[in-house]
Amino acid sequence: MKKLTLFIVVLFFTSCSKQNENTTDCIDENSIATDFTCIEIYQPVCGCNTVTYSNNCYAEAAGVSSYDEGVCGN
Repeated sequence: MKKLTLFIVVLFFTSCSKQNENTTDCIDENSIATDFTCIEIYQPVCGCNTVTYSNNCYAEAAGVSSYDEGVCGN
């Protein structure tokens, strides 16, 4: 339950951020996971959709096709 709550909070805050115009190629809808387990280590990655995820596991579970280490810039 704790992980699901964290995921929902992350999605809420990231949905408010500015989205890249080319996000249709960035998210693979077939790779989006609804039932997943990720480690709770904060190693942020910036997805190709300009959303910062707490680690690569959360980015991959969201269907992000590519990401770079670190937080996204403004």
